Amino acid sequence: MAAPLVLIVGRQAGDAKGVRGEPYAAGRAYFDAVARAGGMPLMLPPIPSLADGADELLARVDAVVLHGGGDVDPQRYGQAPAADQLYGVVPEHDEVEFAVVAAALARDVPMLAICRGLQVLNVALGGTLLQDIGRDHWFAPHPVELAAGCRLATAIGSTTISAGHCVHHQAIDRIGTGLEVVGRSADGVVHACEVGDARWVVATQWHPEDTAADDPEQQALFDALVAHAR
Repeated sequence: MAAPLVLIVGRQAGDAKGVRGEPYAAGRAYFDAVARAGGMPLMLPPIPSLADGADELLARVDAVVLHGGGDVDPQRYGQAPAADQLYGVVPEHDEVEFAVVAAALARDVPMLAICRGLQVLNVALGGTLLQDIGRDHWFAPHPVELAAGCRLATAIGSTTISAGHCVHHQAIDRIGTGLEVVGRSADGVVHACEVGDARWVVATQWHPEDTAADDPEQQALFDALVAHAR
């Protein structure tokens, strides 16, 4: 059986070794976690003209990973920039990722959305974000309590994430239509969501890829994504 094709949306990048010109890139940890799960990771570069072909592309892949990165443009959720801490807003990233999310949801393609990915998913479904929540979740581990029976808890075999590695200064505010909150940290910040009527659409505010190589619970999320893509 051929390995499921798992699409990862790339980023503009300022530096890379062994290539000519400015590169497109995505974090190696995502690719490695997908490969360990038995998937074949593919990168889509954030070229705006490709957004129009997102539906056709999603018909040819089996799953999607939305990974971390800079902030979503607040105009996407009807707000003006209101926090000095906003960073990494790149229109090309937003355009391609929002097109991929729309196509993936329409085609019911399994998806794992991580950190910025959770925020993109929420905004795509009509939700909003808190533009800055301070630095308590910036390169910091946070326990997360999950709802019993949710897809995340089923995947890892537990209702507790002992130490989700967080690197975010924003969080979900108003939840998008069809998105269900299934996990929060002790301070009430939303850390896990699912699309209830989708085949398998799961989102985490923490970064499972950061520790997946040594933590079976975190790797289990990628394993479940690829299993549902088969």
